[in-house]
Amino acid sequence: MSAPVFVADTLEGAAVGAALTLTGPEGRHAVAVRRLRVGEEVVLTDGAGRGASGTVAAVEGKDRLTVEVDEVRGEPAPQPRITVVQALPKGDRGELAVETMTETGVDAVVPWAAARCITQWRAERGAKALAKWRATAREAGKQSRRLRFPEVADAMTTSQVAELLSRADFAAVLHEEGSQPLATAELPTRGEVVLVVGPEGGVSPEELAAFAAVGAQPYRLGPSVLRTSTAGTAALALLLGRTGRWG
Repeated sequence: MSAPVFVADTLEGAAVGAALTLTGPEGRHAVAVRRLRVGEEVVLTDGAGRGASGTVAAVEGKDRLTVEVDEVRGEPAPQPRITVVQALPKGDRGELAVETMTETGVDAVVPWAAARCITQWRAERGAKALAKWRATAREAGKQSRRLRFPEVADAMTTSQVAELLSRADFAAVLHEEGSQPLATAELPTRGEVVLVVGPEGGVSPEELAAFAAVGAQPYRLGPSVLRTSTAGTAALALLLGRTGRWG
């Protein structure tokens, strides 16, 4: 069984033989929920690509854990970097999309308030929803034992998404009427790949035109139409395989 992963506020001073202390909510989860004991293996990460593996050296109270470091490693930023622009789904399907894309290997997720989204993020409700997406990415990153967690950006408008697409080395919009399959698209080996996943009602003609104007063409994923909460994960897996990141 793989060692559980916990997020450390900092890994400054992490070196083989050093002692690192885990406190706060993460320390409480390790001690009170996971009930880790002296001698058990654990991994600490800063969520930004650095990790320290070691064994529990001491447990104090209900929220304090000391880890003796056996190994320190860094995970370089992957290439190409893949961002999924996710239209806002209904209910908790947004968190489902973030969770499965994080487990699969997405590097960044951008919430998008598309024209045909039933759900709209406004004021306090939007802030709470965004916080849930970010917490989901963090927890899914730990669960899938990633050292580098995906960024979840602030929600974007269509014009902001178009600006993001204009800077990409490869930009695509998933659409059932795309003339070319994503499986045959010419992909870069480095740089930025940005993929747009529309809402359940589809990407509007005006949005397709705005994205096409900056070089993002529609591509089809397969013969069936997937839900917005699963399409990004399926497309991401395809891209990770084709770019060699799943080599």
